[in-house]
Amino acid sequence: MKIAMHDLKSQYAELKVPINERIQRVLDHGQYVMGPEVTELETRLAQMCGAAEAITCASGTEALLIALMALDVKPGDEVITTPFSFIATAEAVALLGATPVFVDVESDTCNIDAARIDAAITPRTRAIMPVSLYGQVSDMDEICEIGARRGIAVIEDAAQSFGAQYKARRSCALSTIGCTSFFPSKPLGCYGDGGAVFTSDPDLARAMREIRVHGQERRYYHTRIGVGGRMDTLQCAVVLAKLDCFEHEIEQRQAAAARYDKLLSALSDRIVLPVVRADRTSVWAQYTIRVNDRPAVQHALQEAGIPTSVHYPVPMHLQPAYASRSVHGPLPVSEHLSEHVLSLPMDAYIDAPKQAYVVQRLAQSLGAPALPV
Repeated sequence: MKIAMHDLKSQYAELKVPINERIQRVLDHGQYVMGPEVTELETRLAQMCGAAEAITCASGTEALLIALMALDVKPGDEVITTPFSFIATAEAVALLGATPVFVDVESDTCNIDAARIDAAITPRTRAIMPVSLYGQVSDMDEICEIGARRGIAVIEDAAQSFGAQYKARRSCALSTIGCTSFFPSKPLGCYGDGGAVFTSDPDLARAMREIRVHGQERRYYHTRIGVGGRMDTLQCAVVLAKLDCFEHEIEQRQAAAARYDKLLSALSDRIVLPVVRADRTSVWAQYTIRVNDRPAVQHALQEAGIPTSVHYPVPMHLQPAYASRSVHGPLPVSEHLSEHVLSLPMDAYIDAPKQAYVVQRLAQSLGAPALPV
């Protein structure tokens, strides 16, 4: 049985006609940079998440950088964030000469612990950047209340959670600025790099649009420092084709996660299952469990032809590049998670037989009795 970590081939087979048609339109009109698909995608993304404006950009990392630049984050400033995320979260902060201030995460959701943020704020704090990890939004109301009370902007790093809901509102429209990624393995992905920023603040929207094109207000007239951060028209075309069935794919991901939950419940004495809070949904960018002796489990699953991944094996405060470029106190939860998390194959196209096989082999690797699946 062949199992992919993220089955992009099956998705393409399902969506081949609309994807090819969308790409062909771009090839026919030849506007490969800032073509009409860019504006169309931005309009649809904003409508879907409920923000006033969406601005596409070159990647999820570029989205974070553009958001921070629009807030005028500069050397000497501090940005509070989580140490348990992909490196891009802290990287964007460091690229501007600012300091990432790491706050530990919740043990169940793996998202930043909002109760710890206030104590980390200093006069140099310029922004709070929670990460909506694994497809589930952080405690955004609590975080935004802290930001409003302390006069600090909140940027949601929603690279993994576009489409998720929080108290009946969509990820990316919950804070000052939302940022997402369209990397191919994301729930809504293109066929290369791509991303977007979201805001309902017209001044920030204007700033981010200018920053995206080298700080350009109009052709060859530059009002601010910017980057070459545009998303290619071809990549926008791919996302547009996928957007038509995205809500259905979210439902499929949630159904797959529910199947995993049911099958894996018999192993609850040996593993820790992911938790989704009652007031929100997940788009299941990953299905991540926790196990003891992870190397042995990974090896056994690999031998059975089952791919796995670790998101993330080294928290950011322990990365050599950030050891002297960040501020943090004790981060025991993040360090514990980094030693135990294990992501299983997950996408909108994984079927019940494949999941049953994954669970059977996982049980075997854990020394558990054969499961009735």
